[in-house]
Amino acid sequence: MSTYKENHYRSLDDADAFWTEQAARIDWVKPFSNVCDFSTPPFAHWFVDGETNLCFNAIDRHLATRAHQNALVWVSSEVEQTRTYTYRQLWEEVNCFAAVLKSIGVGKGDRVLIYMPMIPEAVFAMLATVRIGAIHSVVFGGFAAASLAARIDDAKPRVMITADAGSRAGKIIPLKPLTDESISLAEHPPKHVVIVNRHLDKSMQTLPGRDMDYAALAPRHKGEVVPCEWVESSHPSYILYTSGTTGKPKGVQRDTGGYTVALASSMQTIFATQPGESFFCTSDIGWVVGHSYIVYGPLINGSTTVMYEGLPIRPDPGIWWKLVEQYGVVAMFSSPTAVRVLKKQDVGYLTKYDTSTLRYLYLAGEPLDQPTSDWIEKGVGVKVIDNYWQTETGWPILSAQPGIEETPRKLGSPSFPVYGYNVKLKHEETGAAVSANEKGVLCIVPPLPPGCMSTIWGDDARFVKTYFGMFRDEQVYTTFDWATRDADGYYFIMGRTDDVINVAGHRLGTREIEEAIQAHKNIAEVAVVGVADSLKGQVPIAFAVVKDHRQVENAELAARQEKEVMATVDHELGAIGRPARVHFVTALPKTRSGKLLRRVIQALCESRDPGDLTTIEDPTALEQVRNAVQ
Repeated sequence: MSTYKENHYRSLDDADAFWTEQAARIDWVKPFSNVCDFSTPPFAHWFVDGETNLCFNAIDRHLATRAHQNALVWVSSEVEQTRTYTYRQLWEEVNCFAAVLKSIGVGKGDRVLIYMPMIPEAVFAMLATVRIGAIHSVVFGGFAAASLAARIDDAKPRVMITADAGSRAGKIIPLKPLTDESISLAEHPPKHVVIVNRHLDKSMQTLPGRDMDYAALAPRHKGEVVPCEWVESSHPSYILYTSGTTGKPKGVQRDTGGYTVALASSMQTIFATQPGESFFCTSDIGWVVGHSYIVYGPLINGSTTVMYEGLPIRPDPGIWWKLVEQYGVVAMFSSPTAVRVLKKQDVGYLTKYDTSTLRYLYLAGEPLDQPTSDWIEKGVGVKVIDNYWQTETGWPILSAQPGIEETPRKLGSPSFPVYGYNVKLKHEETGAAVSANEKGVLCIVPPLPPGCMSTIWGDDARFVKTYFGMFRDEQVYTTFDWATRDADGYYFIMGRTDDVINVAGHRLGTREIEEAIQAHKNIAEVAVVGVADSLKGQVPIAFAVVKDHRQVENAELAARQEKEVMATVDHELGAIGRPARVHFVTALPKTRSGKLLRRVIQALCESRDPGDLTTIEDPTALEQVRNAVQ
């Protein structure tokens, strides 16, 4: 289609024909009989009866034309190593890993939990898992043992894959001890643990019979060819856990066929990257962006994906731009937080390397402010494209789509709905459509397009209740984000409507953090809110009621208690959930009916008017929060 609007209109008005054309971008071993089965809303089954394989589309189908092209380039500034794999070499590594998994009993439908740093073996493991029809669940390496155990019990993996350690800012982060502790806590532990030993943690312990060294297993299967397991389009490809308004994380379940089609399409239409070109995503494979645009999207497209282990400022703040020059990167995906980190460094690093190949820099994860966008666009001389999406959707909901049409962009706006997404802004209480520039809840009229979550793993009822239960007038998917749309049709994201906060692009449920804090023996009650932060977008701030007030009676004791509470969060949830501050109070602001007034606490933290306080039970609780913040 010639324009964005025509393309978007057709994707909704003539969806079957539109998605049939998009489905031709991937290989099917058996054609689908029906484009979309939406007979049991809100569940959508895309490309019914079609059989394909995610790994085949990412690697095997390219061997005839680009076997010697680089598929994966891994650069680590942490261990000062670089490894490059052509499509043929990547195929060999993935076949070997698949053979290892099959040799220890992993088969179609089994779950494989991957808890690894940013190393090539993590990519091999993901691709090998889907190659044999198994289902992977990648857990970000920053999560602690208790969080990992909760994910083990929900996914019930047959095998876990981990490494001895990761590295961040030159500091070794042991992963194997956390793996061991999580398994001891889990009710449904895996039968085997496969370990990629990087020899970073010299004190690593292993358990005979359960723990297996990948370096010892791999040579036995080198050269083996493992046929792809052809699966029906709706067969789960992976589970990825995301925070919610309850303490229990939600296992987002992704299909195979729809996801493969969505990524194949988006790489060219949204990310304007052609086969053979290099794409660099700075995320982590533990997040959805890493799944979609470090691993699967670029490879399905026949591109070279650049995978980086390290910080954007080590060995110096020019490292990303050095990689752009070295590998001829044409499109790059990062976050506003990362750019704000670079903004604090010497501006000379932005022009130290030749970045003339870079056409677009895509930023997502939290709202993009105008000064940050202006600074990086002018400094590097690259077009910045803001885009908005969620773990649940797997690919962008809102974005400019330069592969279709080069539309004007407005700072602070992720532009327009992507094709396939029927977006509505609804009034929070009435459900009515809002007017231009009026705040509403951003919703999607089902069916959700290909690539979006198909359900919550093992809990269809929670899927319906959580995502489709907010409005009574119609069944719509709720993003739980506020947004506005201006008179020109551009959308602007305003923040969350629920108790999920966005820290540097990572979504964290306040309930998860609260539960971690309450694991401390002296905490009676706690409230956590997300507070605006100039660097990370939001940070968690905690207000805690202690059981023994003598332990926080003076500043020195309070400081000591605060450190203890943060250490407890590190142990229970991981450093990713650590609050920026823990304030101690004797009571939390509540209504007379006992409802915690989180919005009021948040407003006080951000020096805003807390609004109507007529329902508050104890005004002195509010004053304690106000005094603590000041």
